[in-house]
Amino acid sequence: MRTFQQISALRAYLRNLRQDKKTIGFVPTMGALHAGHLSLVQRSKGDCDITVLSLFVNPAQFAPTEDLSKYPRELNRDMQLTSNADVDAVFLPEIEEMYPSGFQTWVGVTELSKPLEGEHRPTHYQGVATIVTKLLNIVQPDIAYFGQKDYQQFLVVERMVRDLNIPSAIQMVATVREADGLAMSSRNVYLSPEERTAATLLNRLIGIASERVQQGEPNPLTLKQDLERVMSQEPLAELDYVALVHPDTLQPVTGLQEEATLLTLAIKIGKTRLIDNALLVPEGIPLPRPRISKPI
Repeated sequence: MRTFQQISALRAYLRNLRQDKKTIGFVPTMGALHAGHLSLVQRSKGDCDITVLSLFVNPAQFAPTEDLSKYPRELNRDMQLTSNADVDAVFLPEIEEMYPSGFQTWVGVTELSKPLEGEHRPTHYQGVATIVTKLLNIVQPDIAYFGQKDYQQFLVVERMVRDLNIPSAIQMVATVREADGLAMSSRNVYLSPEERTAATLLNRLIGIASERVQQGEPNPLTLKQDLERVMSQEPLAELDYVALVHPDTLQPVTGLQEEATLLTLAIKIGKTRLIDNALLVPEGIPLPRPRISKPI
């Protein structure tokens, strides 16, 4: 496994591989790796000749009130996991390498960044879009891999890549869950044992919503209110939002039985903010295929 801290050295390494007609898969991460990240690596290794993974806690996607200083950093463990997963190259730049003195260029995806997470974290997706643009320009992968847990992030990146004619495919990979259904997240380590048990509420809400839609519930407002009522019964949970939206536009839906609907959730358990989502598919409607955005 090769490691790189400098953009120029990584580019030189990848340039030689492209001359040998190698295909390149890319997994961007902020470290604190878990099985969800490793599923992206496995997918990349199945699709591509070379897999590159980045470890960079991006300060631009954290608001001043958020947990940048406390975000888990486990470099030694991360490097061991990437080595065990047979990653070919790891890019771990310093902040100054990615945001040098005088940096003043930002990327924004206007509409898809507004709802849901955008309402609660208004500067977040500008930071995401900017760092992903930079990383895609540096690595120039054939395919870049993102987890479904951050569904809105995937849509933002997908739109950005299409609008800016970045020649990489963007692949969504299904959320990896713990045995009790909690979505894998680097922030799960913040949870106390009691909070960890309470956090399974997210997956229970997904199960309730999926069953209701399968049984024919037509009204998104009724379902939303029922999910909020269940959530209110968990004393450790504080609601940010429950939303039922179109999976392509993130706009609220008016019915639940015509096509798949995206259920997206955000709650706070103690001081830890957790998100999750699922596609709710009515009886008789084919399951949507995994999303992949082809380069234009």
